Amino acid sequence: METEAFLKTLDYAILKPEATMMTVLRATELCRAAGVGCLCVKSCDVRFAAERLAGSATAVAAVVGFPHGNTVGALKALEARLAVADGAAEIDMVINVSALKDGDDEGVEDEIRAVVTAAHPAPVKVILETALLTEAEMRRGVECAARAGAAFVKTSTGFAPQGGATPEAARILLDAAGGRLQVKASGGIRTRAAAEAYLAMGCARLGVGDVLGLLTDEERARLEV
Repeated sequence: METEAFLKTLDYAILKPEATMMTVLRATELCRAAGVGCLCVKSCDVRFAAERLAGSATAVAAVVGFPHGNTVGALKALEARLAVADGAAEIDMVINVSALKDGDDEGVEDEIRAVVTAAHPAPVKVILETALLTEAEMRRGVECAARAGAAFVKTSTGFAPQGGATPEAARILLDAAGGRLQVKASGGIRTRAAAEAYLAMGCARLGVGDVLGLLTDEERARLEV
């Protein structure tokens, strides 16, 4: 894949709790210089990131209910609304994983719909945390997201101790989505080969923590990053 097209598929995540404003600033500089598709930040960092990426090709995404999804739905909706007001062009929300596992699909769907409504017109990516789910639970999660009007389902936060994205989980999400939703693979994607394999499967976006590590020396030199 051409470098520029590849970079547009990346959601560069700066989400560690110890990430400072200098970390975010450097990420915005890299995204602007390289043409990264999206910078994904904590909701408290959205305004700062959006101001520094204004006029660039990079969108800013905010995480909501991150990383465990345990806040009540009304707070997730409020967080999404505030993030969009601060300049977020996309929202990545974490579902209530325990509710999905308990079989409360209606509650999960209602919560996603509340965030979708609050974030409008920003598209919402629904993080299922697939490492914690069975295949049947993943498929039900996709159905909840589809019925609630989300734009994407996403594998992982990258914070679950059980792991991040896997090819098996991505295939299940792609199959369950059936073209109704796009799929974002995220968590543990550390090589160009792995990244391009997810794209070849049909994933539209990739969540990564190291953009430069996915580029060759020649590509970095050509982009001057």
